[in-house]
Amino acid sequence: MENHTVVPRHRRIILFPLPYQGHVNPMLQLANLLYSKGFSITILHTNFNKPKTSNYPHFTFKFILDNDPHDERYSKLPLQGMGSFARVLLFNECGADELRHQLELELSEKDVSCLVTDAYWYFTQSVADSLSLPRLVLRTTSLFCFPVFGSISLFHDLGYFNLSDNANMEEQVVKFPVLKVKDIIKTGFKLQTNSILSNMVKHSEASSGIIWNSFKELEEPGLETILRDIPVPSFLIPFPKHFTSASSSLLEQDRTFFPWLDKQAPNSVVYVSFGSVSQVDERQFLEIVHGLVNSEQTFLWVIRPGFVEGSTWLESFPDGFPGERGRIVNWAPQQEVLAHEAIGAFWTHGGWNSTFESVCEGVAMICSPFYGDQPLNARYMSDVWKMGVYLENGWERGEIANAIRKVMVNEDGKEIKERARNLKQKLNVSLMEGGYSYESLESLIAYINSF
Repeated sequence: MENHTVVPRHRRIILFPLPYQGHVNPMLQLANLLYSKGFSITILHTNFNKPKTSNYPHFTFKFILDNDPHDERYSKLPLQGMGSFARVLLFNECGADELRHQLELELSEKDVSCLVTDAYWYFTQSVADSLSLPRLVLRTTSLFCFPVFGSISLFHDLGYFNLSDNANMEEQVVKFPVLKVKDIIKTGFKLQTNSILSNMVKHSEASSGIIWNSFKELEEPGLETILRDIPVPSFLIPFPKHFTSASSSLLEQDRTFFPWLDKQAPNSVVYVSFGSVSQVDERQFLEIVHGLVNSEQTFLWVIRPGFVEGSTWLESFPDGFPGERGRIVNWAPQQEVLAHEAIGAFWTHGGWNSTFESVCEGVAMICSPFYGDQPLNARYMSDVWKMGVYLENGWERGEIANAIRKVMVNEDGKEIKERARNLKQKLNVSLMEGGYSYESLESLIAYINSF
């Protein structure tokens, strides 16, 4: 094992990720980045969805909040799907005392520079304030989503979530004309969700600064809004260009398909993955299957256990599928797949990590969003950045096949892919010395050192 003690360490930073794959990945990428800049790193984490600590021997890990196996408040909560998000609500309600105790121990033993938490751990702001400890926030969605999330109560007042007339679904959203009303409805944000979102926004604005997994050239209008409306510094850092997220995967990764992928022609394979939480029913699953078959394109499809409701894995496949043109895996090192020259398109649920990783690798997208920020990302991907196709009408095999062929083989696909490559090139320039992304990282390090 490499001896990390020979490297002189600056002060310690404590990081506290939300225990979901899409939140753990960027937080541990940020931790690696800060470590590379000379800081010592402590990761606070729950037993629920705990990270693989053995992959990070250079970090100190501390259990917090649900480390008592007899605490029925946690043991009775769902472990799978969005129902497990109830755990976050409970942590926010009852975690302050335990976090304060843990931070007091850290502060008494070490020279701690600051606390970095996921924005959804909004209860941590009052704890940090009580200890005079600067708290930085990591936002794991895009910049343009932030003001949308802060406007959910407005959308409720406008009646968006109670519409029964399909004719209104295509209308532009008040304050956000890029979006359609149906995009807002598809987020699934109910009134009870609004308290989580409003607290997240309020306590992010009360923090010492916000770190975003993005870059200026992708989200310039969103950045202008953030800089105008939020009183704390913002730092835009494209984590996938600094560190892979492979080591932070909560699921075991299959690498056995790479020899097959290596044999495929450049830009000939559709990579299909719908994230770590989303689910479809058997009818939707079969529409996906037939859409892939009818597209006549080669594909690599990630189907994690539990993706099909009521199914452990592959019982629903028709005979002969996937055949010679397809490969099925449980989970894959996504950044490595997207960077592979054989990949021609990414069919995704549109979570921000997946969307942004695709942008970073210059891969065109097909989006089938489920909820949350995903329909907003899909709208920007298709209508603003114009680097993919948004499947807006759910799961229908004909539309699926047409979308795949549009990106992979039709004339439109050449322009879509060219725009995707151009965004990647803009990011590469931004990362060079003097570029916005380069300077943003340098500013973040100097800012932390000023505490």
